[in-house]
Amino acid sequence: MKLAVFGLGIIGSRCAENLQSAGHEVVVWNRTPKGLENEAGSAKQAAEGAEVLAFYVKDGMALRAVFSEIKDQLRPGQVVMNHATVDLETTRWMAAECAELGCGFLDCPFTGSKDASAAGQLVYYVGGSSTLIEEMRPVLDATSKEVKVLGDVGSATVIKIATNLISAQVVQALSEALAITEANGVDRQLLIDAVASNACGSMLAKMKMPLMVAGEYDTHFSVENMRKDSAFALELAKSAGLATPGIAVANEVMTRRCAEGDGDLDFCAMYRQFE
Repeated sequence: MKLAVFGLGIIGSRCAENLQSAGHEVVVWNRTPKGLENEAGSAKQAAEGAEVLAFYVKDGMALRAVFSEIKDQLRPGQVVMNHATVDLETTRWMAAECAELGCGFLDCPFTGSKDASAAGQLVYYVGGSSTLIEEMRPVLDATSKEVKVLGDVGSATVIKIATNLISAQVVQALSEALAITEANGVDRQLLIDAVASNACGSMLAKMKMPLMVAGEYDTHFSVENMRKDSAFALELAKSAGLATPGIAVANEVMTRRCAEGDGDLDFCAMYRQFE
């Protein structure tokens, strides 16, 4: 297929490479030019003639801006897939815009960070027409190990926000546990070993705890991106009349970390609140 990939950050750049390796004709665009051979000079140029337009941009504001810029280039029959984690209102707005233009639309955020995207091992959460999802399998399979079909447009956005809510609070809990352990004179490695054998252990704990102890915050998923997603969770909770104090605390911690210059670090840098 002829594809246009918008957004060449940690995930988008690696997905574009995997799509090209799978045999698709790929044109890429990024707000800040990367100087790539297959890079379009403008978003409109990238969209022109593409069968599928895949968005890996940073947030809802960027998504709305880029989509509005290329809207006049879109034609009936093209398919738009949004892989960025955005607020539910933006997802519904984009679906409505695509419907008006006669374009297909899939609500298609993912889980998996730098290493998973490089290996083509993302997991996509997908909301939309089951027929369209099957038509897009050759594109989705090129960058993922699993496609989880979740129902109508909007469902995948909610699930992605909810799962990130859990991850943010787990790292906050790990940060507190490590800080308490160290403050009481116990080797933090003993906690890492104990968690690995405990019911509270998880893949996330296994990945993040050694990095937190080592002070290594190479970015797989940034504090700023997780803070953004936690704000979406708070919006969803507020609209439903729910009190969610856990994610509110994690959001406050990440907001402070961003204010202190840690926004581009991996979100396990939440631990730096105790430094």
